Amino acid sequence: MEKQNYYQPEIECASREQIREWQSEGLVKTVRHAYENSPYYRKKMDEHGVKPEDIKGLDDLHKLPFISKDDLREAYPYGLLCKPLSECVRIQSTSGTTGKRVIAFYTQHDIDAWDDGCARAIVAAGGTKDDVVHVSYGYGLFTGGAGLNGGSHKLGSLTLPMSSGSTDRQIQFMQDLGSTILCCTPSYAAYLGETVVEKGLQDTIKLKAGIFGAEAWSEEMRHDIEKKLGIKAYDIYGLTELEGPGVSYECCEQHGMHICEDQFIAEIINPNTGEVLPDGEKGELVFTSVNKEAFPMIRYRTRDICVLSHEKCSCGRTHVRMAKPMGRSDDMLIIKGVNVFPSQIETVLIDNGYSPNYQLIVDRVNNSDTLDINVEMNQETFSDTLGEISTREKTLVNALKGFLGIYARVHLVEPKSIPRSEGKAVRIIDKRKLY
Repeated sequence: MEKQNYYQPEIECASREQIREWQSEGLVKTVRHAYENSPYYRKKMDEHGVKPEDIKGLDDLHKLPFISKDDLREAYPYGLLCKPLSECVRIQSTSGTTGKRVIAFYTQHDIDAWDDGCARAIVAAGGTKDDVVHVSYGYGLFTGGAGLNGGSHKLGSLTLPMSSGSTDRQIQFMQDLGSTILCCTPSYAAYLGETVVEKGLQDTIKLKAGIFGAEAWSEEMRHDIEKKLGIKAYDIYGLTELEGPGVSYECCEQHGMHICEDQFIAEIINPNTGEVLPDGEKGELVFTSVNKEAFPMIRYRTRDICVLSHEKCSCGRTHVRMAKPMGRSDDMLIIKGVNVFPSQIETVLIDNGYSPNYQLIVDRVNNSDTLDINVEMNQETFSDTLGEISTREKTLVNALKGFLGIYARVHLVEPKSIPRSEGKAVRIIDKRKLY
C-alpha cells in the first residue's frame, strides 16, 4: 500500500505494542484529569470505590464505572466539563432523551484531534489535497458538517461547505467545481444519485468516492448508491458524545471500520451484565477517550451492538476494526441522521394534552426515512369533526418538528385502537430492515 493512502502513517500503522502504550498513558492521564476537574466524575468514581491512583494502565480499565446517556442528562450542561469555559472554543450538540440535549465541549486541541480522525477517513477513501470534498452533511450544532469540513481543511483539499438540501444547487456545484468526494448521509446520497440519473447527468459529474454516515444503511443501499453516482461508498462512524464522525472509518478493504485507537479505547460488553466480552463476540460497544481535554468520555456506553476484530487488515492499518452496528440495546431510533427516543414523543403528546398511547412506524421509501406516528384520541377529541381532527394533527406535526427537528406524519386514531401486548402498547414498528 502506497504511503499516500495514509494521512498519519506513523499512527495508523503503529505496532500493537505502541498503540497499547499510547492508550495506557492516555487512560491514566484522562482519569486523573476527569477526577480532578469534574465534580460529577469525582462523585461517580468515589461511589464506585476507585481513585485515579488505582488506574495504572489499560489492564485497570475494567475498574472504572460506565457512563451513559442518563449521566449526560443528569450532568447537563456543565457537570462533565473538565476545562474552564475560557479554554473551550466550540460546542456541538445532538438531541437528548428529554428536553435536555447532549452538549459536547471542545478545546482547540480537541478540534485538532477530531479533524485528524476525519482527515484519515478522507485519505482512506482515496482523498488527497488535490481533491474537491463536497460536504452535504448538515452544519450548525450537528457534528456531521463540522467534522468532515475540518478533516478536509486539515488535509488541504478544496472544501465545499454545501450543507444539506437544495439538490439542484448541489448538483450544479458538483458539475461546475468538479467535486470528487461526497460526504453526507447515505439516504441523501441515494436521493442525489436518483436525481442525477433522472436528469441524465452521470457523465457530467466527477465523483469518485463518498463518505456516508449518521444513519444505518445496508450493503444493498451501498451498491445502489455506488451504481448511480459511479463511486466507491465508504462508511464512517461517530457520536457527538465522543466528538462526532471520524471515531472510526472504512478503508479500501471495507471489512469493518478502523477505530482511531490513539484517541479511543473500544470495548465490547454484555449489555445486561456489563461483563467485558472477548474479541469477536457480539455485544454493546463502549468507548473511552484517551486524549480529550474539555469533554472526556470514560467507558461511555454507546448502546450500539457490534463486533470488534483485531485481525490484520491488508490495507496496512493496525487499528482495531468495528463491524457496522447490528442494532441497539436501547429504544433509540436514528431517523434521517437524528436521534429519536419514544420518551421525546411522549413529552410532546403529554404537553399537548394527549395520553401517551402511540405507535411509531418507521420505513424507508426511495432510500429516505419516513416516520408516521399514530396517536390515540380520548373520547372527547374522538367526537370532533374531521376538520377539527385535521387541525389537531397539524398542530402535533409542528410541535414534534420543533422538538425533534424532523418531520413526522401524525395520524389521530380511535381510542384503544393501538394493539397492546400483555397490556403494553407496541411502541415501534421499524420496517427498514437495516440490520
